[in-house]
Amino acid sequence: MAVYTKAISGERQVVEIGKSRTIPGSFSDLIAKYYQTPEFNNLAPITQRTYRNDIERFRAQHGDKSVAGLTTDHVEKLIAERADRPAAANRLRKTLKILMSFAVKKRFRADNPTVGVKKLRDRSTGFRTWTEDEIAIFYAKHPKGTRARLAMDLLLLTAQRRSDIIRMGWQHVRGGYLTIRQSKTGTEVAIPVMGRFAEVLSVLKRENLTFLMTAQGKPFTEAGFTNWFRDMVKEAGLPTGLSPHGLRKAACVRLADAGRSATDIMAISGHRNLAEVQTYVEAANRKTAARSAMESIAHLVPEDEKGTKTV
Repeated sequence: MAVYTKAISGERQVVEIGKSRTIPGSFSDLIAKYYQTPEFNNLAPITQRTYRNDIERFRAQHGDKSVAGLTTDHVEKLIAERADRPAAANRLRKTLKILMSFAVKKRFRADNPTVGVKKLRDRSTGFRTWTEDEIAIFYAKHPKGTRARLAMDLLLLTAQRRSDIIRMGWQHVRGGYLTIRQSKTGTEVAIPVMGRFAEVLSVLKRENLTFLMTAQGKPFTEAGFTNWFRDMVKEAGLPTGLSPHGLRKAACVRLADAGRSATDIMAISGHRNLAEVQTYVEAANRKTAARSAMESIAHLVPEDEKGTKTV
């Protein structure tokens, strides 16, 4: 009521959610303050959600504990407990590094206990890349005119993330390009509308807010699109591990196999990390080199088979 009285009188103030239940100097106290910083609030919304999810998982277990009491040994133990899940362990390390840097800045403690704690080696390549056979199976199940076919086309022809695919609409098409600012990185990409991409867009209604619409005629949410697309994959009889992001990778593989350079691919996909995209180019180069190598010896036959008919 005191806050309400001040509000109606025109007095502005920042209220930390749950402050009355927060222990001073605890992780919950630190996290509440971090959420109010420009560093956090200037992040892209999708990045904020990712950070918040990781932070809240940590707070659920350790929110009442003292920030000053965290040691390097504690951090290493937390990482080691997730050794069977390197990606999760490294996300936790990153989360703690951010929070501890902020803790030092705000004098919750004098040092950062995450300094020197190494990342775990992660052999996973992340989301599995769709193969051409899997793409063909999906297309065979979902013919032209279906939302599933449109989703597949947009993912493959633009090499964009799920979060950007569901926002695309005619408002992004101008001057022969589909231009969109990526929600995760803020990178603006301009994709030429030509060839098959132009054909796909030409039949879409111009009055819709987005190219992809739900059965109720509304734009998809990220979670809603993922759940729906998972059902489409299942309907096609494909493995459940195939995801929209795996098609972004498949699009990059196609560009690399077509002989495009890493910078060419980045111009479409919007990647910022050259080394990440270079892996697609190197894989394509290895396939080309392997074919060339095999062609150089494919004509060779054992002496005792010379003169015989080759099947």
